[in-house]
Amino acid sequence: MVSFILAIIALIIGYFIYGAIVEKAFGADEKIQTPAVRLEDGVDFVKMPAYKIFLIQFLNIAGLGPIFGAIAGAMWGPSAFLWIVFGCIFAGGVHDYFSGMLSVRHDGTSIPEVVGQYLGKGFKNFMRVFSVILLVLVGVVFVTGPASILKGLT
Repeated sequence: MVSFILAIIALIIGYFIYGAIVEKAFGADEKIQTPAVRLEDGVDFVKMPAYKIFLIQFLNIAGLGPIFGAIAGAMWGPSAFLWIVFGCIFAGGVHDYFSGMLSVRHDGTSIPEVVGQYLGKGFKNFMRVFSVILLVLVGVVFVTGPASILKGLT
C-alpha cells in the first residue's frame, strides 16, 4: 500500500512540476479555441463536456495497460512498477500532450497531415503507410506480449 501511495504522489508531482515544464516548452496558449469549438459542424468537430473528454482519453491511454502491467508486475516486480510510474510521467504523458497540442494547432488534423504540411506530399504518404504499419505492429504486440508472458507462467 505504501508503494501505491508513493506512486500516486509521484504521478501528482510529475503532473504539476514536469507538466508545467512541458507546457512551457510547447508554448500553450489558453486563449486559443480548440478546433471542436472553432470549427464545430456537428459531425467531425463537436464540443463535449470535460468528463467525456477525460473518459475518452483515459480509455485511449489505458488500452491493454491494466492487463499487461499486472502481468509484467507479477513477473518483474519493482522494475516494472518503476517503469510504469516513470514511463507515464516522462514518456506517455508527454507524447499524448504533444500529439494533442499539434493537432489543436493544426485544426484537428492527424500527424500525417501535419507532416505533409511541413515536409511535402511524399512524406505525408510515407507517414500514412508508416502509421498503418505501426498500428498493425501495436496490435500484434498487444496480442503476443501477454500471451507469451502467460505461456511462460504455465
